[in-house]
Amino acid sequence: MTLCRFFLVILLGLLLTPTSDAGRQMTKLSTKKLCADSDCSYAILIARATQDYNPEDCRFISIRQGQLVYVYAMLQDTGNLFWAGSVQDGEQGARLGHFPSTVVEEVHPLMPANTEVKTTKWDFYCN
Repeated sequence: MTLCRFFLVILLGLLLTPTSDAGRQMTKLSTKKLCADSDCSYAILIARATQDYNPEDCRFISIRQGQLVYVYAMLQDTGNLFWAGSVQDGEQGARLGHFPSTVVEEVHPLMPANTEVKTTKWDFYCN
């Protein structure tokens, strides 16, 4: 009987374990970011993707070559290769996330990114 309970607990644990990154805290890419304001609510610039980017995990957004990206934050220190922004996709609406700054080119500056903001765990939370 005890062995049966043991296997039942193991089976339930396997069935209830999430198989994706969704709904969990991911590793921080950086401890600070540059934004246009303290809430990072205003776009810094518009960029155009120079190549396709397929994300590694749920912190990132997929981008297609030629797609416009609204950039809201530029990660600093260890994450300075990544920016945060949004892309508009007709099928899924606007999607927010991080992407490598090397896959886009700046097209149109909007606001100066001169406000340094500390990142929080919510900047890298997958939902």
